[in-house]
Amino acid sequence: MKSLIILMSYHHMNTEKIARVFAKVLDAEIRTPRQVTPEELGGYDLIGFGSGIYSGRHHQDLLDLADKLPPAPGTKAFIFSTSAIMGKEKVAKDHARLREKLQSKGYVILDEFSCKGFNTNSFLKYFGGMNRGRPNADDFLHAEEFAVMLKQKTQ
Repeated sequence: MKSLIILMSYHHMNTEKIARVFAKVLDAEIRTPRQVTPEELGGYDLIGFGSGIYSGRHHQDLLDLADKLPPAPGTKAFIFSTSAIMGKEKVAKDHARLREKLQSKGYVILDEFSCKGFNTNSFLKYFGGMNRGRPNADDFLHAEEFAVMLKQKTQ
């Protein structure tokens, strides 16, 4: 199985830490949206798309890449993120824009993953941030379990 993880992570590298767990289990490459061309994605069996959540959505570079993708009927994918605030409904809403873009191109979203990440955006920096120490060992364990499940779904 040939896997790729497309990742945008830059503040505290929260999402990159999770992506590295996925990459180890899936034996996947990790690249940024600017390091891939839409045409080359056809050579992968599984593609992960992830970033931190910014103002209720994935990073704009990831969304821009999704807009440029050619049709990819049946291509297996997963979505992931880290964010300051969690909750099933919030994650579904945060992932909605990227999910819709990928599904409109024919991607089959196998599953989605999210966990808390350390956040010092805006006024939070004055109070030492939010979710210090996240992602943590439990988050990494859940990420590993998630990746194993993805691997099983693609075999």
